[in-house]
Amino acid sequence: MASLLDGLDVVLVKTRFPENIGMAARACVNMGCSSLRLVDPERWDREKARPLATPKGQDLLDGVTVCPDLSEAVAPTALVVGTTARVGGWRQSLLAPTQAAAAVAEVLARGERVALVFGPEDRGLNNEEITHCHKLTTIPTDPAASSLNLAQAVLLLLYECANAVRNCQKKEGGRAPGESGGGKLVTAAEQERLMESVKDMLLRLDYLHGDNPDYFLMPWRRLFTRAGLRRHEYDALMGLCRQVRHKLG
Repeated sequence: MASLLDGLDVVLVKTRFPENIGMAARACVNMGCSSLRLVDPERWDREKARPLATPKGQDLLDGVTVCPDLSEAVAPTALVVGTTARVGGWRQSLLAPTQAAAAVAEVLARGERVALVFGPEDRGLNNEEITHCHKLTTIPTDPAASSLNLAQAVLLLLYECANAVRNCQKKEGGRAPGESGGGKLVTAAEQERLMESVKDMLLRLDYLHGDNPDYFLMPWRRLFTRAGLRRHEYDALMGLCRQVRHKLG
């Protein structure tokens, strides 16, 4: 029997303590999420994580995927939602958890994969990791006690995603996943290839300059993320980049 949040990958980046991974696994099984990925964990000890995962979380821990970097962890997904407690700078247009969950449910309903990304316990996602996220969400807390345990954050966001999926299923009236029109969304790996091509094109045109071109590329990232690119649109944009490079020699 399929889990409620099949197709959603919880991605924990550079997690410090295996016990937090165990509690996050418990949150996943509570909310019907069957995929947990770790990116370069500081300490990964499955046996230390087991007591915190409860019996139902043991299979999830046994199937944990460990990736060397975030780009590999999210490569097969069509939507990457990052979590952050900080605002400003590279962290623009933050979504409330309910808004992020609605976006997750819409993509899952198409039969495509989603990644929900959480940073290290002590500092969260850094700016480079944020660039791999299509959308950002933050959990509003009391300013006097703003710090959430990693597993608490996972549970809260998965709860919102589970509710959004149930609401989506009611609205869809039982339509099978992937039946909505418009074509397949590009994956995170494909969007990264496109952004590298756009970056190269804009550098050749001397549109991007300075010591930090990736920062000035952020508006383009946000534009393509909002557009929700389909495969034929991706092919057209990649073709445009190739043609511009060819014309510039």
